[in-house]
Amino acid sequence: MLRIEPVTLSTDLLTLRPLSLAEVPALAKAAGDGELWEKKTTTVPRPEGFEAYVETALKLQAAGLALPFTTVVNEGDRVVGSTRFMNIDAANHRVEIGTTWIAKSWQRTFVNTHAKLLMLRHAFETLGCISVEIRTHARNDQSRAAIERLGAKLDGILRHHMIMPDGHIRDTATYSIIRDEWPAVKAGLERRMAAL
Repeated sequence: MLRIEPVTLSTDLLTLRPLSLAEVPALAKAAGDGELWEKKTTTVPRPEGFEAYVETALKLQAAGLALPFTTVVNEGDRVVGSTRFMNIDAANHRVEIGTTWIAKSWQRTFVNTHAKLLMLRHAFETLGCISVEIRTHARNDQSRAAIERLGAKLDGILRHHMIMPDGHIRDTATYSIIRDEWPAVKAGLERRMAAL
């Protein structure tokens, strides 16, 4: 069985720290950078919805189903988004990395690469996962390209998987990285980090 407990994960540029209600104002401000709630392929709340967003995440954490993080750029201790381990299947040593969003001005920077290295390293090297899943809206080309750059493999499309906040029905692209693939994925991430 996996033992999933709150933890802080850091590189020289980025920290993933346990999500807390104290982060609500900073998260709302980060989401306002690009008005991320307007994007049809994600489910980022409007600023006034962040307290409920964090409370829900913490309830899932208490139930052993999620481990949410605040994404923080170390320089200036700047909150730029959130991510989490979710759909935790402790008996089968599987987690999903999801509910990931990054403020618009920090997209396509070092943030996502560093965050994914931290989470995947924790999942495979500390938690002992045999598989890590990453899902995204099938129409989210930017997210799918980023997932594929990691070296994740497409497992398939979950058709009519979710009803999105605007009412449209989402098909979900499901990817995974398995334990045997982790060394190559890790090496690729480290190369990309060195080049940033």
